[in-house]
Amino acid sequence: MEGDMKTPLLAPPAPHHSGLLSRDEGASVIAIIGSGDFSRSLAIRLVARGFRVVVGSRSPHRVARGLFPDGVEVQSQRRAVEAAEKVVFVAVFPEYYPSLQGLKEPLAGKVLVDVSNATSIKSGGPSNAERLAGLFPQSSVVKGFNVVSAWALQAGAQDGTPRQVLICSDCSDAKATVLQLARGLGFSPVDMGGLCASADIEEAPLILFPSWSCPILATFLLFLFFYAYSFIRNILLPYLDHGENNFYRLPLVTVNETLPAVALVTLALVYLPGLLAAVLQLGRGTKYKRFPDWLDGWLCRRKQLGLLSFLCAGLHAVYSMCLTLRRAAGYTLLNAAYRQVKAGVENSWVEQQVWRSDLYLSCGILGLGVLSLLAITSLPSVGSALNWREFTFVQSGLGYAALTLSTMHTLFFGWDFAFFLGAYPYYLPPVFLLTLILPCIVIVGRLFLALPCLNIRLAKIRRGWESAQHRAPHHQEAGGSGDAESQPNFDV
Repeated sequence: MEGDMKTPLLAPPAPHHSGLLSRDEGASVIAIIGSGDFSRSLAIRLVARGFRVVVGSRSPHRVARGLFPDGVEVQSQRRAVEAAEKVVFVAVFPEYYPSLQGLKEPLAGKVLVDVSNATSIKSGGPSNAERLAGLFPQSSVVKGFNVVSAWALQAGAQDGTPRQVLICSDCSDAKATVLQLARGLGFSPVDMGGLCASADIEEAPLILFPSWSCPILATFLLFLFFYAYSFIRNILLPYLDHGENNFYRLPLVTVNETLPAVALVTLALVYLPGLLAAVLQLGRGTKYKRFPDWLDGWLCRRKQLGLLSFLCAGLHAVYSMCLTLRRAAGYTLLNAAYRQVKAGVENSWVEQQVWRSDLYLSCGILGLGVLSLLAITSLPSVGSALNWREFTFVQSGLGYAALTLSTMHTLFFGWDFAFFLGAYPYYLPPVFLLTLILPCIVIVGRLFLALPCLNIRLAKIRRGWESAQHRAPHHQEAGGSGDAESQPNFDV
């Protein structure tokens, strides 16, 4: 019994020290041409899943001992290809593909898996996989595994979510083999069609956050606008007007005035396209007409905008905590205490200011807390654990709660300050007043859509109902009144 407990549940294949891997031990033999980092990571993953691996190298004697795990034999490229039963991974750079032409005969009839990436986006010409297919017409070339990093091959899906592997090929049998192999390795394969899709697959790893470019640009422009506005209003104009030197505010105070403005406006931009989409559906009387491309793209990037809003809000919280650590804050406190003593004021307690600061801080903390919950549930590993109703409640219901709390945070900060003439130096409104415009429009618009007359009609439209102007004549003839029950409902 003790001996059984010491036996590992998944033991790697025994190492072979001489000769090629034999095929009579039940495990499939897979060859890898190339002995680089990707080849090593792929070999580790294949061995862990019970496959037997032979690596082909131009100079097998130069491969360091212990580079590959036990059970993997390093041979020449020809001997490795001859040992493979069906699948051969080509893990060399595309410029070295012509050097493999001497392997045409042993590679004939086998499946070549090209794992290379493109060197640039939209380079034109045939893809690497298409070039490989042209060099080896008697082999079946499959594009795949290039979107998986060497680290992912070794570590696997640690978060419980299978990583996607994009696969394409002109040979259906070869593609089916690689699809099954990808599932066996613990990945989630995606069939992208024929080998003509290989160019897009090869360029996929080169694209840098494709869905983040517009949200990042919008957030940066908002930050630039509010920072420049605050600089001109609070620093530049006072200096030019009467020589007041406030340039010490640039690195901390001005940034801390800008971050909450950007966070609140960006959060409003998350929910504004939903309102615009609802207004369009109400005006059109149908949901089967496509939104404009700009609105459709906006709707698809709300997650990124929300995460950027959370980033700015979190930075604002950290900056606010650091304000009291500034030397300027100590000087300001000493000056205020000196003026109070000089004026003979024993108690400087102001009830209104106490309420204002407490409500201001409370709404800010609650808003940041709810926004943190939104950011957490946007993670795939967390969102996949929620059903659709739970996810909608968090992202929509709690999202508007976060927007409302953040708006109240700004309102309590401004209090009645906006009604004093001194709040408009050089006829410029304060930053918080500009910040409130868009969030207030979104909140008021959401309240209007919550009215029963609009809410009920919008719910009917989203369940497939259409107004009379969009109903086809044959529907009216067959269905009589053409109400919601007589209309085809393609979406749930």
